[in-house]
Amino acid sequence: MEGTNPVNKKLAAALSGGAVLVLALSGCGGDDSSDKLNSWAKQVCDAVQPQAKKIEAANASIQKQTSDNSTPEDVQKTDSQAFQDMSDAYKAMGSAVKTAGAPDVEGGEKKQTDAVTELSSISSSYADLKKQIDGLDTKDQGKFADGLKDIATELDKLSQSGNDALSKLEEGEVRKAMAKQESCKSASPAPSVTNG
Repeated sequence: MEGTNPVNKKLAAALSGGAVLVLALSGCGGDDSSDKLNSWAKQVCDAVQPQAKKIEAANASIQKQTSDNSTPEDVQKTDSQAFQDMSDAYKAMGSAVKTAGAPDVEGGEKKQTDAVTELSSISSSYADLKKQIDGLDTKDQGKFADGLKDIATELDKLSQSGNDALSKLEEGEVRKAMAKQESCKSASPAPSVTNG
């Protein structure tokens, strides 16, 4: 009867990797940047923070559902909702970066476009995972566990990809401007990386 449990734990581990993406938008260190850049950073940080919390909550709900006595139905329901929330959150982050416009730095437009594309792509990937989990057969424990394994593999890939454009978006001056924003300081779900 322990068929889905190890896979569930793998799913939870893969998911916690996704939280890294949110950290990419939470900046660190700080000096002075232009007023224009500061207001851009504030707009992005204020919009991203609630989404970071949503992703964190979705991660937590999946982690919680990894106990030994979770039924496949419970796991399916929880994971499906979590993937939907994550898809929505990344989509909203993409919109926030798009709405804010390009940061006032060299190559800002390309950085913005790349980040929006990446966030939209991550949103779509989570929407696909929701479809996958919704399609699993909860009556057959073995098939369900196999299906979860595939999803965990996809999640693993997802958590490892996707940081590049976000990291580029918040390099240099942008990072400094974001670091000053209260909402970015509180957006990080875990202690942020050391000053960079």
